[in-house]
Amino acid sequence: MRAMVLHSPGQPLQREERPVPEPGARQLLIKVLACGVCRTDLHLLDGELPQAVLPRVPGHEIVGEVTAVGGDVAPEWIGRRVGVPWLGWTCGECSFCRSGRENLCDQAQFTGCQLDGGYAEYTVADSRFCFPIPDTLSDQQAAPLLCAGLIGFRALQMARDARHLGLYGFGAAAHLAIQIARGRHQQVYAFTRPEDHESQAYARKLGAVWAGPSDQLPPHPLDAGLIFAPVGALVPMALSATVKGGCVICAGIHMSDIPAFPYRLLWGERSLRSVANLTREDGTAFFAELQHTPVHCDITRFALDDANQALACLRSGRFNGAIVLTP
Repeated sequence: MRAMVLHSPGQPLQREERPVPEPGARQLLIKVLACGVCRTDLHLLDGELPQAVLPRVPGHEIVGEVTAVGGDVAPEWIGRRVGVPWLGWTCGECSFCRSGRENLCDQAQFTGCQLDGGYAEYTVADSRFCFPIPDTLSDQQAAPLLCAGLIGFRALQMARDARHLGLYGFGAAAHLAIQIARGRHQQVYAFTRPEDHESQAYARKLGAVWAGPSDQLPPHPLDAGLIFAPVGALVPMALSATVKGGCVICAGIHMSDIPAFPYRLLWGERSLRSVANLTREDGTAFFAELQHTPVHCDITRFALDDANQALACLRSGRFNGAIVLTP
């Protein structure tokens, strides 16, 4: 099979011919039909994920068809279409796992980071951490939901019943989160780089009541601010836009350092939280909500062999929506 492999940080992916992997006892062998390209993949390439094990096949937004199963998996899985998310394995025994917080498991392994991912024609994944994909979603539409969609959903859950919601950084996650938020009748305010008028227009097209530069205050104070851009300087900006008792949620796996800010921005029982990975329960709840609040992914498609160009496109930000590789 073909695979795009990262051997060392800062280097482009290398195209390799590899044997098709054999599924372990609890694993599925999956023919990759589509794999989303996520900003976390850029953090992997840039050496910003110290937990990564190289060489590695990236990609953790995988949609594929099960072609074989391990000895402990029912043969009925064969032929099913499944999604493989970022969370690929947990110990199941620690206090986090036993309390429904498997996303915090210290022994967790992640797809495309410690486990080979979907920048390939085939991959293997633990059957217990795979999701069935609804027939209403195409392969390419479903792929970004496995991380951009799920992380945005988990961040929205943390925002609870916020009526006035700010989204900082309007990329793949935000363009999905705004659709869920609008389905919940929330008022959404979109924040982008000051010069990015195209993204501001795109956000308004998707239902934002206001879109503008991240260094400006919105026309109405926020009940919650969700930060998707990996920019620590956005934290004090979002706090300054948030009402007393509101919250700011950092939804990325990596962020530049947060600058010092005056205590008055946090005072008034404002809270600052982070989203760490996801749980299988998130996936179940997310796909259930999509049954009555469908979302549409705007897709830019690349061939598998063009993965390096896809990552360069993601880094430049010269697109709207999500990027998907198709073997």
